[in-house]
Amino acid sequence: MPVSRTVFFDLDGTLADRQAALSDAVTGLCRANALTSDAEQWLRTELAERANAADFTRLRDAFGLETPAADLWQEYVDRVAAAVTCRPEVLEGLARLRAAAWTIGVITNGAGDIQRAKLAATGLADLVDGVAVSGDLEIRKPDLRLFELAATRCGVSLADGGWMVGDNPAGDIGGGRQAGLRTIWLRGRPWPDGLPAAHHVVEDVTDALAILLTKE
Repeated sequence: MPVSRTVFFDLDGTLADRQAALSDAVTGLCRANALTSDAEQWLRTELAERANAADFTRLRDAFGLETPAADLWQEYVDRVAAAVTCRPEVLEGLARLRAAAWTIGVITNGAGDIQRAKLAATGLADLVDGVAVSGDLEIRKPDLRLFELAATRCGVSLADGGWMVGDNPAGDIGGGRQAGLRTIWLRGRPWPDGLPAAHHVVEDVTDALAILLTKE
């Protein structure tokens, strides 16, 4: 029985370059607000894996800043959106999937406002059918409920199968398997002991797109 033409992608580190955007956004925010080098290093450490509005409340408290935390967070969101990139060949590959009648979703951990800002700024929002962000439900991958939400927003059912593509072994590949999806892992992070292997392992998301485009 053929696997459904539905694919879900992780966002950060898979479709979009979060690390470069994070670095540019933190540098710009710290310069614009005359933050100390200690505050800048604190931000880089605290935001390394994820970022949300509460981080900027803690920043404000830790360094006695006068600017409201909500303003600092919004400035960070805007700067990330301005800096984040998705390579043209990735956008082209997604467009080819859509042309081949694939349903495309994004399942991402993070705060809703910043993740959707990234999707809009990169042009990815125009190429996907549905998005599920962990901040929507206050749960994170590999929680099955986030995969179910993504399927609902794409107008499909996980019962029909499909694919999950991402760089996080536990969140993307473990979560995808738990959701009944076939998986493609972007090699990079250490693979945890005991986690079943992905169906495919690739070096770049364009390799994953090429695999999907060969599927009937």
